[in-house]
Amino acid sequence: MRNFYSSAHPRFTSALVSTLLAVLLLGGCGGKHKKQQARGADTSAEPDKVLFERAQDDIKHGRLAVARLTLQTLLNAYPDSEYLAKAKLAIADSYFKEGDTAGLTQAVSEYKDFITFFPYLDEAAYAQMQVGLAHFRRMEKPDRDRSQAQLAEQEFQTFILKYPKHPLADEAAQRLREIQEVLAEGDFRVARFYFLRGSYRASSARLNEIVDRYPLYSKADDALWMLAKSYDRFEKGDYAARFYTRIVRGYPLSGHVDDAKKSLVRLGFPVPQPDTEALARMQHERELDRTRPGMLRRSLGILKSGPDVASAAHAGEPDLVPAGEPAGTETLRAGGQAQLAGPGGNSGGGATVQTVVAGPAPEGTPAASAGSATNPESSPENATDPAAGDPAAPAAADPKLELPNHQDPSAKKRAANKESTSKKKKGLRKLIPF
Repeated sequence: MRNFYSSAHPRFTSALVSTLLAVLLLGGCGGKHKKQQARGADTSAEPDKVLFERAQDDIKHGRLAVARLTLQTLLNAYPDSEYLAKAKLAIADSYFKEGDTAGLTQAVSEYKDFITFFPYLDEAAYAQMQVGLAHFRRMEKPDRDRSQAQLAEQEFQTFILKYPKHPLADEAAQRLREIQEVLAEGDFRVARFYFLRGSYRASSARLNEIVDRYPLYSKADDALWMLAKSYDRFEKGDYAARFYTRIVRGYPLSGHVDDAKKSLVRLGFPVPQPDTEALARMQHERELDRTRPGMLRRSLGILKSGPDVASAAHAGEPDLVPAGEPAGTETLRAGGQAQLAGPGGNSGGGATVQTVVAGPAPEGTPAASAGSATNPESSPENATDPAAGDPAAPAAADPKLELPNHQDPSAKKRAANKESTSKKKKGLRKLIPF
């Protein structure tokens, strides 16, 4: 009997183990089959979600073209999906991530389509920001094509005006300061070229654009000083004093302040006190080490394709007036004073600067006393509004157009010789028809 159990026990044990293994394998296969069925049910229930998540994973790993194909499939197959807006925004982001000219151009188009179709979604502000950044990435140096810088300026101005309280508003304002630094630098280089050649009318047009539209420009005080010197050289003291005064008030830490004060005293105008807000702003910029690029950085900048924006301001309100509208106007009226005028009162944001100076006195009117030149009320920068019932006086010529160009006698002689030669050629054509 004992021999029977001893011989049967191994066979019984192996059979039992085989049975248990078969049961476990069948149970595992059944569980796996159930899991596959459950996963298949989820896929058929939310296929748009599966497509969107798959595209997001492709974008994350740099498979941008594959991701766009998946997202486009989602848009075509499920036009009523809750992921419709997210899919369109993801397509725009995929083009933006490419970073080249073609990708950024297509990204702008996709972002603008998103803003058109979904203007009230929270992501519309993000799309507007991305449009500005796409143009910002394509900006060139100040002496090159400025079309992308102008487009970027418009888009960031639109963002700040539409979403002033958005969390991205501060970043948009800083980008706008950097863009306007580049635009102003381009105008300043051209203006300085004409100024050094003595073509003051050509330089004054660009310098006026700089000081009126870009007061945060790192060389705005230089532009004001060049304007003042241009008018001062042609004995237009009233106009020169206007710009000397703006240097002392608006740029109290500038290197031109001492010269501006001496020039105001020489011309018989009062020396104003510096503006406290301007002083605080310039001190803040010095703490942030806002420095103009030196020789080494300018030399290394040759290797870069984009502009150097390190000298851009980090504080102050950037200009929000569109480029097609005048940032400031200057007119002349008889018997007036310098005044600030703009919508919503003199303190309103984005006010138009209207400079009004005294016109010629009528015949029989006694001349003003010498002490009136030192009266603070008659300073070009002290603004007073005219009475509501005062009749409008005829506007005189714009001082920007009265600045003569510097011409030496030899230039006039060359012009006369050219005219004489032209007349001789016309006479020869009459005699010889061919």
